[in-house]
Amino acid sequence: MNRTLLLAACAILAPGIARTVAAQSSTGLRFEIALPKAGSALTGRAYVAVAKDGTPEPRLQAGGLARSTPFFGADVRALPPGQAVTIDANAAGYPLRSLASLPAGDYWVQAVFNVYTEFHRADGRTLWLHQDQWEGQQWNESPGNLVSEPRRVHLDPHTAQTVRLTLTRTLPPIALPPDTKWVKHIKIQSRLLTAFWGHPMYLGATVLLPAGYDEHADQHYPVIYEQGHFTLSPPFGFDPDGTPETAEHAAHRRLLTEREPGYEFARAWMSDSFPRVIAITFQHPTPYYDDSYAVNSANDGPYGDAIIQELIPYLEKQFRIIAKPYARILIGGSTGGWEALALQIYHPDFFGGAWGLYPDPVDFRRYQLSNIYEDTSAFAIARSPWIASEVPAERENSGMPTITMRQESQLEDALGTHGRSGEQLEAWEAVFGPTDAQGYPAALWDKRTGHMNHEVAGYMRDHGYDLRAYLEKNWNTVGTPLRGKIHVVVGEMDSYYLNLACYLLQDFLDSTTAPHYDGSFTYGRPLKPHGWQPWTDAAFVRMAFDTIQAHASMDVGR
Repeated sequence: MNRTLLLAACAILAPGIARTVAAQSSTGLRFEIALPKAGSALTGRAYVAVAKDGTPEPRLQAGGLARSTPFFGADVRALPPGQAVTIDANAAGYPLRSLASLPAGDYWVQAVFNVYTEFHRADGRTLWLHQDQWEGQQWNESPGNLVSEPRRVHLDPHTAQTVRLTLTRTLPPIALPPDTKWVKHIKIQSRLLTAFWGHPMYLGATVLLPAGYDEHADQHYPVIYEQGHFTLSPPFGFDPDGTPETAEHAAHRRLLTEREPGYEFARAWMSDSFPRVIAITFQHPTPYYDDSYAVNSANDGPYGDAIIQELIPYLEKQFRIIAKPYARILIGGSTGGWEALALQIYHPDFFGGAWGLYPDPVDFRRYQLSNIYEDTSAFAIARSPWIASEVPAERENSGMPTITMRQESQLEDALGTHGRSGEQLEAWEAVFGPTDAQGYPAALWDKRTGHMNHEVAGYMRDHGYDLRAYLEKNWNTVGTPLRGKIHVVVGEMDSYYLNLACYLLQDFLDSTTAPHYDGSFTYGRPLKPHGWQPWTDAAFVRMAFDTIQAHASMDVGR
């Protein structure tokens, strides 16, 4: 069926479909999720999770991209105590689009209320968003969110049935790990971010100290900043209380990556011969995602400034870090890979080198697989008037696609409206894109139709978030201080197709002159997926320390 016939058929069928869904929502299965009678009115998003098994709780089985039990969500505004919100066939769902598609059967069900906070931002916008509670934007685990007790019920979407669930339990605060001789945890209120959001906002860090740190109180140390998603775990997975890796496990792991378990890394870190450096991870969750990408943005605010001007100076004073560019090394994977490269590229004189491992898209002509500047749909590529290919979002290292962009967009649509899913696609929109008319992140594509918004794409490029485009535009000014500092590592069968953008970045950097970039690109082949790296973490620290020493000698000579 060609596009004209398809649109005509949809126009004919749409009223019937709408009447069917409306009828099912009024006479079929629905859930009523009630707030406790005591308390205050709440704004947020209500979910119901439906699972075949009651262990773990249904809420903890819901929300994953490749693995999720069915769940359905709806926005709630100022719901009074004791009152209920309805989840019916009209509610957005994943992996099923609607309750109407749920097969009849016996299920465990549980409700969750993701509580939103009202922000009065410095740009004049008043927004309702989930305030991270140091859990990393996890709606089904966030402290202060409300949940019902799981119940086992028989459900049949083709019969009139109302299941009433009451939110009786408030999720407890996150249990913060204690400080040890080796690991310290920092959390500070950011003046810049608090001013932007009109609400107290925090930055944090987990610090891994070298052997002999306490015994040598006059010694200062270089630092490796390891970037990635929100975590309170130590850098490089440092785990002195873990268990040794078996030979069988090591052989299997090395098929995918050389990165060693945290116990093996800890043994190296604590040894007498290991380089004496400090390693640090940042915590900087936003109201949209578990990570700000360490840059300033219209939606997230001045996270880049806050990290460079507030967090790093605090850490350098608190932990006797050498406050010089040569002594600051960056590494990260995936989200952290993009961050490591972006921090180095945007602050070429501040850091001494960046290793971006399997980074998020560094050239938006390959935003995973899409060219956001030219493609009209994020979901399908037209091969002819009769045939269109679905755009995959993820693959096995054999090459077999596992999830499509259509499915990933459906997940985010079910998790929240106005960019509030807390997931990857909308996180990129919050970081890279402009605000919409209501002050929320403007969508790069419609999460239900896949239609691409090229104005949003152009904003992302023109405001410097396409790293290849930024470098190409600014090489005359940033090239010299970046010489020798850009290093990219990615598997050639990256699970999210991120190697494709890396090829384009290398094409440009290989062409640079006056100066040539003098960095490196390392590709894992064959069949190396997302998460691949060619050396152990301990080997990287030794390599980074050699780089620091070489640059230190040059610094002394100036």
